[in-house]
Amino acid sequence: MCDGDVMPAAALVIENLSFRYRDRQELAIHDISFQASPGEILLIAGASGCGKTTLIRCINGLVPRSYKGEMTGGVTILGEETKDWKLSQISQKIGTVLQDPERQILGTNVLNEVAFGLENLGIPREEIRQRVNEALKFLKIHQLSERETFTLSGGEKQKVALAGVLAMRPSILLLDEPLASLDPASAQDSLDTVRKLADEGMTVLIIEHRVEDVLRINPERVMFMSEGEIRYLGNLSGLSQVVDYREVKLPAKQILERARQDQPQAEITILPGAASSSDARSEAFGLNDSKAIVKFEDVAFGYEADVEVLHGLNLEIKRGDVIAVLGPNAAGKTTFVKHAIGLLKPKRGRVLVNGRDTKEASVAEIAGTLGYVFQSPSHMLFAPTVSEELSFGPHNLKHPQEQIETEVKEALRIVNLSDKEQDPPLALSFGQQKRVSIAAILAMQSRILVMDEPTAGQDYQNYMNFMDSILQLPGFEAILFITHDVDLAVIYANRVLIVNDGRLIADGRPQDVLRDFDRLKANRLVPTSLLSLNLERLNATGRFMRAEALAHV
Repeated sequence: MCDGDVMPAAALVIENLSFRYRDRQELAIHDISFQASPGEILLIAGASGCGKTTLIRCINGLVPRSYKGEMTGGVTILGEETKDWKLSQISQKIGTVLQDPERQILGTNVLNEVAFGLENLGIPREEIRQRVNEALKFLKIHQLSERETFTLSGGEKQKVALAGVLAMRPSILLLDEPLASLDPASAQDSLDTVRKLADEGMTVLIIEHRVEDVLRINPERVMFMSEGEIRYLGNLSGLSQVVDYREVKLPAKQILERARQDQPQAEITILPGAASSSDARSEAFGLNDSKAIVKFEDVAFGYEADVEVLHGLNLEIKRGDVIAVLGPNAAGKTTFVKHAIGLLKPKRGRVLVNGRDTKEASVAEIAGTLGYVFQSPSHMLFAPTVSEELSFGPHNLKHPQEQIETEVKEALRIVNLSDKEQDPPLALSFGQQKRVSIAAILAMQSRILVMDEPTAGQDYQNYMNFMDSILQLPGFEAILFITHDVDLAVIYANRVLIVNDGRLIADGRPQDVLRDFDRLKANRLVPTSLLSLNLERLNATGRFMRAEALAHV
């Protein structure tokens, strides 16, 4: 919407809003004021921990009702102040989908979960059934209706959480990192749904680090937050001129234009003259000649006796590998990785870690070789402080105390959380919690680092910094990460696996696997502007590079 257009009456008005959490000294958000209109999509971007989620909590009433602290200013919904409203009253006007669906889903099966809010409001049973079916069909997930929620993938859980919110028919929809757990095609589908909801009159506020993806549905305005304040609020055309392209992930050609004006930055390398960090690891460890650390031999698995999830997987993980595992939601990616770390055991075939069958080794024994970062931080974090969280693994592995202290400090430095050492992990933002879970594995000094969706909830600068740091660590002989971020594979992997329907669809160099757009589409992967730019220039560069480096080639 252009500045000269007449704005409809505001659905949401925020006036001079500030909030400080009870256990914090500094304000989480400071003097926030803006309005949002019916039919408007407002994209909210900014670094992890900048106050975006706190703003959402103030709007949906969780602040100060569930999250205690000092709040000043006002929130007006459809012309009414909400400070005296009960949460049940607010939830009928405002729907929220959280960053981590694990923290939102309570029902044991999908139908119960989607109906949960409606049942709490005492809606008649027939109307509940109608609304639940409408929401499931609208999101194209009616086939999940009879599933147990614990069997769903992260992306499926995200869609079910959204269905539960849409069944309530809110006027305002708040989406906190809704794309974090979705494969690229599902992300496009979800964004198309958001655009349709807005076009039908709903007000949508969407917090998202995957800015380039959201730009495709033409949000009316974008807000950029930093250190708890609004630094920019306006149309899309002005965004790229006011944000740091290192902080917010912009389309590759915009980064290219901005980076050309700056001094070139050296690509991350390990060996002098090596092409890139991942190539350098291969060179350092002799990738082609090295013995497999992990080996899958005809591995098949199913959670139920008569249903296979993995079908005859054969592959090896060798020293020097930096492997990106791509594929659609519910493809079996996490199930595959959990076999490598011994959390699951094959129904047929075998997995060897250092030549030893995982059926003969405990998870604790395997942890010395493979460290695993779960997709959801809530599955890992439990200690009262970040420091104790990071010390737990090394202590169990019998590391000397002096060594543990060094490992903890180094891990916190890598993930940019040195100032959070004494904070409770679960009091941090989702993105910060994710980095704590990564740091907990870094501190264990395992030989192979395995990460499930490492960039979920992370701003561009933080995830680039910690990935750069991780790839330079001499302790890891191999790195494997599951991701829906194709650009993460483009920039960091020296090997890409595509997994779908429990089968290994492709295994090879990024430039070989990712150039086949038909195969990407068949596996719900979407070519990005960075991938396209790299393929255009591959004859000149000989390899994939980040946009900032391409600017100076």
